[in-house]
Amino acid sequence: MYELIQVAAHTWYIDCPAKMGVVQVNGDGVFLIDSGNDKEAGKKVQKLLDQNGWRLLAILNTHSNADHIGGNKLLQERTGCSIYAPGMEAAFTRWPCLEPSFLYGGYPPKALRNKFLMAQPSGVQDLSELPLPAGMEILPLPGHFFDMVGVKTPDGVWFLADCLSGAAIVEKYHVNFIYDVGAYLETLDKVERLEGSCFIPAHAPAAEDIAPLAALNRNKVLEIAEAVKEICHTPKTQEQVLKAVFDRYGLSMDFNQYVLVGSTIRSYLSWLLDRGEVAAGISDNMLLWSAL
Repeated sequence: MYELIQVAAHTWYIDCPAKMGVVQVNGDGVFLIDSGNDKEAGKKVQKLLDQNGWRLLAILNTHSNADHIGGNKLLQERTGCSIYAPGMEAAFTRWPCLEPSFLYGGYPPKALRNKFLMAQPSGVQDLSELPLPAGMEILPLPGHFFDMVGVKTPDGVWFLADCLSGAAIVEKYHVNFIYDVGAYLETLDKVERLEGSCFIPAHAPAAEDIAPLAALNRNKVLEIAEAVKEICHTPKTQEQVLKAVFDRYGLSMDFNQYVLVGSTIRSYLSWLLDRGEVAAGISDNMLLWSAL
């Protein structure tokens, strides 16, 4: 774990629960793509940087989920590096309490103000302000989160953040977090057509051909959407839909999963409602969802 793996002349990734990228941009200066889930991850990253004689110039956060920005604060304090994040992700990085608040739909109880959902705040600039080295590209990959991006290094290596889950994760957990289902499906179409020398999702093995994994993720999303419609064959509250999804896939509920999967199921219901495939109506002071 936290092994540094070279995939091109100037590009490495750190093999860990949420893969990070290291891009050599000038001499001993490097960019870090994401920073891990907490300060311990940050310490491990710093150790790798020191072992290779690298200076951390900047962290590029693909998005603001806690497992991608958790090392920001420690690394910024120890190295003085700049941190960049795209659009709304910068706000969540600056004020991490936004994530559990957004997921819960109100002020989150202490049980949800944990390192898995709420990182430490860090000083951040908008990614648009970063002068990119020649050959580096930023690609919007919305869907999983608000303004998530992918990064292509000058070596042609794509870091794809959370737009894809590995096959083992898809088959074990089934319902992976999605904020905007329609945008997520469009992102999968985009990723499937990308050209590059290597593709590195944060939560899947690195691959030279990413199209099969994009297809697998798309098929699972469409399967979940059909399952939600089937569950809503008789009118259901969102809580009833959520329980039925957990029961169908044999998932175990805890508070974190309640808000993560619950938010995702609401996103599926919104997508289906906008497409005219389900209806939402008030009955006996309850919001009920019905398949059409």
